[in-house]
Amino acid sequence: MKTIEIGRFSDLAQALSTAGYRVAAPVDDGGVVRFKEWTKGREIALGAVPVDSVKDFLFPRSEVVARFALEEAGAFTPVPVERFAPKTVALGVRPCDAAALAALDAVFNWDYRDGSYNARRAATTVVSLACAKADAHCFCISVGGAPDGTAGADAILRPADGGSKLVFEALSDKGRLLEAMVSDGQAVPDAPAALKKRFDPAAVGRWLAANFESPFWKEAALACLGCGACAYACPVCHCFDLQDESDRKECRRLRNWDSCGFGLFTLHASGHNPRPDQSARWRQRVMHKFSIYPQKFKTLACTGCGRCARLCQAGMAIAETCERIEALGR
Repeated sequence: MKTIEIGRFSDLAQALSTAGYRVAAPVDDGGVVRFKEWTKGREIALGAVPVDSVKDFLFPRSEVVARFALEEAGAFTPVPVERFAPKTVALGVRPCDAAALAALDAVFNWDYRDGSYNARRAATTVVSLACAKADAHCFCISVGGAPDGTAGADAILRPADGGSKLVFEALSDKGRLLEAMVSDGQAVPDAPAALKKRFDPAAVGRWLAANFESPFWKEAALACLGCGACAYACPVCHCFDLQDESDRKECRRLRNWDSCGFGLFTLHASGHNPRPDQSARWRQRVMHKFSIYPQKFKTLACTGCGRCARLCQAGMAIAETCERIEALGR
């Protein structure tokens, strides 16, 4: 058995850094726990769910995808874009966030294999952390996950001996490469967090398929501010926009995160917007996660992390919407 003393967890991060890995982990960032690149001497905050996820390291918020040199004669010359894909270990990834990688893998390899995403994915080893506790916003059980689920992870850390230790279990060849950095020991794994199933996603999907024009959407979205916090915090959301910027010497094409909750997301050049209000946009968000995406990729676009509800300034929660939808379908 491989074990780690919880108080010496940063020693593992240091060993990985010394071995040449970029280390990503949940760290305190001005009073907010974020999933960021770890640096020597920084405490890793394993006790809290970070406000963001490992998605940021695989699908950056803004990324240059093409460059063109501007010649004096007005010609454009393509310039190769170097892919940034350092060898990385993501430590302390929540099982809901690791499970989200299957959805990202599918969408970035659908009709086109995204070279930048796949290069970072191949270079990243995901070490998840089983959840011994859950809050009122957690609902991974409802969408096929588990507090100690292993989907998407190369290794998993399980709290043990009342939280004083972590048991390391390799799940893939990538994970097994890290075993030598973890000491042998004995520990009794703690029970994972206890959660009850809140709704049946299949029942939600059936109601959605038959109720696109339901008046339910107007009432359900009244509080939505259209701020996009839910999409930006979500480990699965993957919408992006392409924008060009230039100076006198170069033009750069950027891929930037976007959100279906924004009013400009579907605005046509003609001025027509097929989703003209927040009720249409909230409907799109729910339908994409529980109807549209599952129909295409045979998996949900939600892993029950609960971040959207924790961060929503209007108190909206997609799990509560799904509970109401299931009740309407009975």
